[in-house]
Amino acid sequence: MGQHCVDCVAQANAAQRGTAPTVARRDSKPVVTYTLIAINVLVFGAVMLQAGGTGTRDLLSSTIYTNGVLVNGGGFDNQYWRLLTSGFLHQSVPHLALNMFSLYIIGADLERVLGRARYLAIYLVGLLGGSAAIMALQQEPTLTAGASGAIYGLMGALFVILVRLKAPLTTVIVIIVVNILFSVTVPNVSILGHLGGLVFGAASAAVVVWLPTAILPPIKRTQAAVDRIGWYGLIVLAVVALAIGAGIGLGASV
Repeated sequence: MGQHCVDCVAQANAAQRGTAPTVARRDSKPVVTYTLIAINVLVFGAVMLQAGGTGTRDLLSSTIYTNGVLVNGGGFDNQYWRLLTSGFLHQSVPHLALNMFSLYIIGADLERVLGRARYLAIYLVGLLGGSAAIMALQQEPTLTAGASGAIYGLMGALFVILVRLKAPLTTVIVIIVVNILFSVTVPNVSILGHLGGLVFGAASAAVVVWLPTAILPPIKRTQAAVDRIGWYGLIVLAVVALAIGAGIGLGASV
């Protein structure tokens, strides 16, 4: 993707200064993206040290994994943190490597475009949205882990931002379609978590780049007002995702 998104936002900001809640800084390092990658790698390393191996049975001997993985189909005493912690657990080295590579490729530019705080918020809302979809729609009892829901959330956010800027959509559509096909055809991949993350990520970007200008009259579109409306929207989406996940009831005990 290079710097295409950043360039588009820079042009849009020049044309709509003071009304577009976006940030374009080529020189800023994607600190949040690097930090998220580091956290995922460190957590995986800690799980492997506890488990003493990378097989499924090995993972179940790790208390970090069993206390953090998402479980649906029963109920285990309001352990709602699993909606979040499951997004920082991975089941194998290839699983971790693919997700972290995708996070870097998609996330680095988006962080520069959105700014660190909004980018992190959209990442987390996508993560929670993926977990909520699993809890609401997954029929069979399963253990679910991985950052894919959050990464799909970034894909959805990227799509919305490019639509907002009237930029070419071919590349991002191909990326999304290929990943969805991968989710459908590869065994043991949570398509519901991916689609939930995609929907909530797209909605998160929409409340940041569209909602403020949709509800604020031009005379009141100060940067502070635009940013405030965007943050209110992100908070509402996070609460909705948590309510769906928590309201359904978090699965059987591991």
